[in-house]
Amino acid sequence: MEYIRLDESRIERSLFDHFVRRQIVTKCWRKIDGKWCIRDIGFIDDWTEEDYEVLVACLRNTVRTGGLVLGAFYESELKGFVSVEPALFGKNKEYMDLSSIHVSEDMRKMGIGKGLFAEAKRWAKSHGAQKLYISAHSAVESQDFYRAMGCVEAQEYNMEHVEKEPCDCQLECVL
Repeated sequence: MEYIRLDESRIERSLFDHFVRRQIVTKCWRKIDGKWCIRDIGFIDDWTEEDYEVLVACLRNTVRTGGLVLGAFYESELKGFVSVEPALFGKNKEYMDLSSIHVSEDMRKMGIGKGLFAEAKRWAKSHGAQKLYISAHSAVESQDFYRAMGCVEAQEYNMEHVEKEPCDCQLECVL
């Protein structure tokens, strides 16, 4: 696996030609009456062409504003990526937003996500953050990954994320 920091010129739709977002979800975490519980919620999460257009624009913006976009490549094909926004936020300006981390369906459970997460932590810490903030997919498998990376429920919620994705779990990871 080769990790490459992506510049704006490399971030285009064709970069994702061999990337499979697909995730079969059967159970999700939900906060009900102040308590976290697992609920049977099934769906297939995948990206449309419109989703890819939005993703490309967002990742280009991350690079343009000084953030990190790192790709994991196997045999010259993108198989994972992570992005971290450069702005510090929160009441103590201690958080940086891990805005995306995804591994292609055909390469999951091979340590790629772990490697990308470690690189994101290193980069954020070197740019002044004390914590990564993650508005994370609530699927049990996704949450298992974040817990294994040392994430816990965020002490301070970013309300923009909560409003945009109300079913996400709001997490943080101390750097």
